[in-house]
Amino acid sequence: MSPRDNERLEYLGDAVLQLIAAEYLYKHHPGATEGELTQTRSAMVNTNTLAQLAEQLDLGSYLYLGKGIAKGGGRNLKSLLANAFEAVLGAVFLDAGYDAAYHYYLERYRALPSPVRDENFKGRLQQVAQERFGETPVYDSEGARVGSRREYTSVVFAGAEPLGTGHGATKQEAEQDAARAALETLVGKVSEAPAAKQVKTSRTRRAPRKPREPREPRESLSAAQQPEAEMTAEVVPLHALGENHEPSVAEPRSRQFGEPIE
Repeated sequence: MSPRDNERLEYLGDAVLQLIAAEYLYKHHPGATEGELTQTRSAMVNTNTLAQLAEQLDLGSYLYLGKGIAKGGGRNLKSLLANAFEAVLGAVFLDAGYDAAYHYYLERYRALPSPVRDENFKGRLQQVAQERFGETPVYDSEGARVGSRREYTSVVFAGAEPLGTGHGATKQEAEQDAARAALETLVGKVSEAPAAKQVKTSRTRRAPRKPREPREPRESLSAAQQPEAEMTAEVVPLHALGENHEPSVAEPRSRQFGEPIE
């Protein structure tokens, strides 16, 4: 492996990214089930999402590519852009720590122009195939050169029967396309599952208030008959607390290590 290769940083950035997404969803979606959290995390970290984030940073212009892949549009290839963003996130983590990487990713994720969608058709097809056929889908994929680029074709099977065929610039894209075609055959038209948005709690409407009955006029009371005034909270001036009194303020703690910050 070349010393200029980004694969080690991609490995680290991928692990950090999974933790960031998991922590964010766990804290901001307390009512979501494990399956919902997993599906939403997949939408936050999939290739399309990371490629969009890389395009915002124009990372494609900074990639070292061979002449062949560069001429074939490699700088715009989603898989390469996604890998480049993971490498950048890994570098941010090494230089500035988890907190910096956490905010670096989420600030850019929230700024995406449109909601990111989960394209994990393979996972959804696996559930349907196991329920209907008791089989796990198997993909038969082949690549062929078309002009100056390479195109893949994938056929998905459940047992001996082919369920769908897909095409794509990468093997993964072709398999996802084949799974989407199979889902359309089995369950009808499928749509991509949107990434979870901020959960809003629905408010329950109050019952309409009953009209108040008119009150009878009260007789004026003499000063002796009037009830005692309600007790009010006494305001204590700061100088009465003493010179050595200091308000208790919680020490700021590091998000990463949970230790007080000096």
